[in-house]
Order: sequence, then structure tokens, then C-alpha cells
Amino acid sequence: MIDIDIDVWNKKLRDKTPNEIAEWALKLSDNKIVTTSFGIYSSVLLSTMSQLDKDIRVVWCDTLYNQPSTYEHASQLIEKYNLNILKYQSLYTREEIDSTIGLPSLEDDNHAIFSEAVKLEPFRRALKEQNPDVWFTNIRVRQTEYRDKKDILSFSKDGILKVSPFYYWSDSDLDQYIEDNQLAKNNYYFDPIKALLNRECGIHFQ
Repeated sequence: MIDIDIDVWNKKLRDKTPNEIAEWALKLSDNKIVTTSFGIYSSVLLSTMSQLDKDIRVVWCDTLYNQPSTYEHASQLIEKYNLNILKYQSLYTREEIDSTIGLPSLEDDNHAIFSEAVKLEPFRRALKEQNPDVWFTNIRVRQTEYRDKKDILSFSKDGILKVSPFYYWSDSDLDQYIEDNQLAKNNYYFDPIKALLNRECGIHFQ
């Protein structure tokens, strides 16, 4: 477990670049992961982390309900950055989920069961098996009310230090970064858990 005063360090890191934040955090422990859903701006964090630590473990919890374009996007990024990918998915097949739970709407009573099966349980399993000290993520302020209460650094309920190098970046900031660095963007990403753009998927409550 990393023993730091995150309030102090959040103030120190507030005006640092994402690269500087990531470089600082990488020195805290050799036991670290970066998580991705291969979403819209996934190439930003993955390109950054792969340049700074080519061997970092990349945890991908595949919901089994991604668009074909997302699987193609994932394949391209994995190959381009030679990612050390660790893929987790539901203990059930998509066919089993479709026949028992289906793809429920946000108001459906089965939505919580669906979320648990395709995303939350696989992610808890990933964290338990990988047991990192440091967890790099691409959460950002203003995405959800819950994320507005976070910062560059935060602790998970299990004491993992979560580091969000791009926390204070807006969508327009990331779009400009993608354009300047000629990165790929997954414009058609769909998360079946969120259902609404401003809904938290649940992973970051871990």
C-alpha cells in the first residue's frame, strides 16, 4: 500500500502535465496496472503509459457487448503499442447472458444483475488477481457527479492508489491532443452499463 498524503500531492500535481504526473507515480511502486475499456479517448492514456513503461500491465474488462469497431480499435492499439494486455470478462458467455438476463434498460430490475455479471465481477476479479499498489485510469472531472468529487490521486476502497493523469482535461483538450499526436479515436464506443452518458459504470466505486 502506498503511504502518501494525497491532499498534499494533489495540490503539487495540479499544474503538472499528464506525463509528469505519470512519471512521478510510476516511481512509487513496481506493482502497477493501467485499466482501459478501449473507449473514445483510450489511445491518449495508453500511448502515454506505453511510452513511459512498456511492460506495464494493461487490464481490459471486456463486457462482451462492445461494438465491432471497438474490438477493431482494441486490436490496433494492442498491436501498435505492444500492450501487455490482461483481458477479463464475464464467467458467463454472451449467449447465456442474452438468454437469462438480456440487455436491460437503466430502469429494468435486471440492470444491476447485468452490470454485476458483465463488468463488476470481472473487474473485482482482476483487481484481486493483479493486486496492484498503483492503478492508472483515465477518469476525468465533469464526466459524472461522482468523478467531480475525485482528483488526480485518490484511493480505492481497498487502498489502491488511483492515478488519473488527464483528470483536469476536457474533451476538447483530448481532441486537440489526439489531432496533434495523430492518435486513434474510438468514436462509436458504447458502454451497455452506463446507458446514459453521465452515468458511472461502477468500476470506480471499487
